[in-house]
Amino acid sequence: MASVPYPFTAVVGMSDMRLSLLLNAISPAIGGVLVRGEKGTAKSTIVRGLTALMPDVPVVTGCRFSCDPAAPDPACPDGPHEAAGAEDRPARMVELPVGASEDRLVGALDIERALSEGVKAFEPGLLADAHRGILYVDEVNLLHDHLVDLLLDAAAMGASYVEREGVSVRHAARFLLVGTMNPEEGELRPQLLDRFGLTVEVAASREPDQRVEVVRRRLAYDADPEGFAGRWAVEEGELRERIAAARALLPDVALGDAVLRQVAAVCAAFEVDGMRADIVMARTACALAAWAGRTEVREEDVRQAALLALPHRRRRNPFDAPGLDEDKLDRTLEEFAADEDDDPEPDPEPDPDGGPDDGPDGPGGGQPPQDGDGGTDGPQGEDAQAPHDQPHLPEQPQAPEADPAPADPKAQSESDGENAPGGGGEKAAVGAGEPFRTRRLDVPGLGEGADGRRSRARTAHGRTTGARRPQGTLTKLHLAATVQAAAPHQVARGRRGPGLVVRRDDLREAVREGREGNLVLFVVDASGSMAARKRMSAVKGAVLSLLLDAYQRRDKIGMITFRGAEAELALPPTSSVEAGAARLESLPTGGRTPLSAGLLKAHEVLRVERLRDASRRPLLVVVTDGRSTGGPEPLVRTSRAARLLGAEGVASVVVDCEAGPVRLGLAGELARDLQGTAVTLDELRADSVSALVRDVRGQGNHHTTRRAA
Repeated sequence: MASVPYPFTAVVGMSDMRLSLLLNAISPAIGGVLVRGEKGTAKSTIVRGLTALMPDVPVVTGCRFSCDPAAPDPACPDGPHEAAGAEDRPARMVELPVGASEDRLVGALDIERALSEGVKAFEPGLLADAHRGILYVDEVNLLHDHLVDLLLDAAAMGASYVEREGVSVRHAARFLLVGTMNPEEGELRPQLLDRFGLTVEVAASREPDQRVEVVRRRLAYDADPEGFAGRWAVEEGELRERIAAARALLPDVALGDAVLRQVAAVCAAFEVDGMRADIVMARTACALAAWAGRTEVREEDVRQAALLALPHRRRRNPFDAPGLDEDKLDRTLEEFAADEDDDPEPDPEPDPDGGPDDGPDGPGGGQPPQDGDGGTDGPQGEDAQAPHDQPHLPEQPQAPEADPAPADPKAQSESDGENAPGGGGEKAAVGAGEPFRTRRLDVPGLGEGADGRRSRARTAHGRTTGARRPQGTLTKLHLAATVQAAAPHQVARGRRGPGLVVRRDDLREAVREGREGNLVLFVVDASGSMAARKRMSAVKGAVLSLLLDAYQRRDKIGMITFRGAEAELALPPTSSVEAGAARLESLPTGGRTPLSAGLLKAHEVLRVERLRDASRRPLLVVVTDGRSTGGPEPLVRTSRAARLLGAEGVASVVVDCEAGPVRLGLAGELARDLQGTAVTLDELRADSVSALVRDVRGQGNHHTTRRAA
């Protein structure tokens, strides 16, 4: 990696993202920026470029927590600082890796010294390093939820608290928070989305001229980073001065009552929850005015603030795409417009770089003109990809018709209408039925996967169930077990005072039990036997309900569909339930029922995922009526494939989609071969059969015992 960052002003396009970052640099109280976009769109490049524009930070000499010499933190662990010297250092950008531990984020206490010596030995974490700088979290949606909670709590309070068994440390932690995410890999929870002040969507430009300019600049930078940065030094200096001027002007910006009414009216019109949106909009509007060199907020500032602060707060369920109806926004602003007597002050001088919406290059200022630079982004030397799907809730369900089934399984293909040449014609996709709350289907036994809300597991958070010797760095002390281990040795260790003599071998860490997220792999029957009876709407509604349940329980999901002559991996395992909903909505039906192919495809997918992440246990959900057609002995091949999965201990549930007064019971036979459980669509609902979860657990425990034997 080059030591010289790519210049902020040399980035092509990306006006919304650059503006959001600059506004937070002017007013960190806005609460940071969440950047949503496809991979390869220069998200990290721009954030690193912003760091070079930040003013130097005066710090207390030798303070690990970057205390301000003018107002040192009285609770600083390295304090007091009354007689300490001062020095200036460049602003820092600290990156939080996806795999970071809690101790790496907030810092670590030496529990052994705290118990034996009464000393608060504290090793600062990334929050301390980021104080008075920028904290950059790439792929924030892939962080564990408890880490995101800690991160956003520190950002909101301006301080980090570390507590371990009654020993606590506090230090200041104020930083500009920037998170990036690819929505294809999963969404943040709504309450976490709300904690980010602003959000922007980025996508690579589809204009050839702009893409050419992106590549040209990136190649020039890679060939000579210092020389390339030098060619943009003037523009960088001008932008740095403009940020400093806006910061100085910000305290003088007036937010009139009329403008405040517009802010409140817009938030009320879009039905955002809570009051955080109003506060963020007000702060953003003030920063926009300061950026434009004004001391009074105008209606255009409120409008721009709404476009940045509200889209991610409008989601009502995980399948809603963020967005804002701009026509409705304009109508609301017009309805609550300020009185005509309230004349806004004129702009000081025409700004050669324009305001926050200036030109194709947005707020960067001072960039040389370039052809075709009107897009929203420009990747700086990374591959671009087509925009991700924007899923939404499907249509209302169609009433399923009765499902007259033949009494003879051998006659099933005639009733399915699958004997047409080529396996039957494809039928258009139908909308999904109304989603409902499902019962919890969990994997039996005790896992050790990532924190979630589905199956029982040993986790870092949860109820304490025991103690053990530390495995690595001690983070969760089991105090009673530690005292019990040290007590018999006090005389031999020469204890004389009231304190307990504790050695490293005495330390015990708590074993805790919570819940984990699983890999839920759906195997969905899309054959003619499902479409002929118009049951696919109800089936899609059930799968959509299970997808919602997987989102709430922090699962990864995958989807296999089978129809015609083969099975297809429609959605590789991912954390994005939105992608699953999109694939489900467009799923066509028709043709024969290669059920065995679907099960074998599931076996292969689970084998690969087990190599990638052995700790994430799978739950196989097969959605079918159990019929199997096509090729020689289809039922025999299906039974063999199911027994293969059952022999490997894969927890499974068969959702029986068969309907009508006469049932063949093939789904039940499939569940027995899988050594799993069969449930009907009605039994899948949370308010139906109460024994469903017990059945899944009971059969799974039986299989676990059998394997252990």
